[in-house]
Amino acid sequence: MQTVQTEPPEQPSQTDGAPPARPAAPPTGLSPSRAGDFMTCPLLYRLRVIDRLPEPPSAAATRGTLVHAVLERLFDHPAGERTPERARELLAPQWERLLGERPELAGLFPDDPQGLAGWLGDAEKLVEKWFRLEDPTRLHPVERELYVETALESGLLLRGYIDRVDVAPTGEVRLVDYKTGRAPSRDFEGKAMFQMKFYALVVWRWKGVVPRRLQLVYLGGGGDVVTYDPDETDLIAVERKLDALWRAVSQAVATGEFPATRNRLCDWCDHRASCPEFGGTPPPYPLPLARKPDEQA
Repeated sequence: MQTVQTEPPEQPSQTDGAPPARPAAPPTGLSPSRAGDFMTCPLLYRLRVIDRLPEPPSAAATRGTLVHAVLERLFDHPAGERTPERARELLAPQWERLLGERPELAGLFPDDPQGLAGWLGDAEKLVEKWFRLEDPTRLHPVERELYVETALESGLLLRGYIDRVDVAPTGEVRLVDYKTGRAPSRDFEGKAMFQMKFYALVVWRWKGVVPRRLQLVYLGGGGDVVTYDPDETDLIAVERKLDALWRAVSQAVATGEFPATRNRLCDWCDHRASCPEFGGTPPPYPLPLARKPDEQA
């Protein structure tokens, strides 16, 4: 078992005006996002992970990044200072920090100060809503934005970020993730919790302790907190599912066969021009293909 807290090898896609995307390379493991991509649409997984096609930044995703940064930095302050006023004060400097790290984000609001002000106002509303769902003066996270990377017995490498890890005085572990969208309907709640079960599996294989609670904090809409208490049976099932998924990914990598799957997220996809479902053509497959048995020398 190996756990490393470093920068993850999967970085956000580059955008126009930024350095070009890195050369194509085979995948080395799974994160919750990339596992979700493959289950939703194998072609999307290929274009993001193997071809590494650029994706322009979106205002919604960037707002989520900003809100996450504010909630993370708020815990730098003593409990009594974790107030809505202090959180609002963090918005502007965290936005400036993001701009310094990713200058292309300035293109979201070119010569549009009113648009930027409205966007920051929406981020402020999301942060304020959080205070109605959780009381940060009573929380004492042991980790924030924790990057974990863990190898399963099968050799599959799992990696990702956990927004917050709380540990009770009695030792129970709670994993928390912030979502700036609305809580899903009951039909999609299990899919949303998959990410948290993924992280629970990582923690279990790393520390030998099953997290007591998984918690999703939804800041969109009216705000909601969704919880789930996993057990070892749950996590064994997740491990088997991920191993099977990785076998499917490995087969697709070897054959170059990543079918496009039309789904409800297609309207927001940046790669429709490369998708046969919308009349597009994927770029030539950039990796060597495995030889078929009858082609072996």
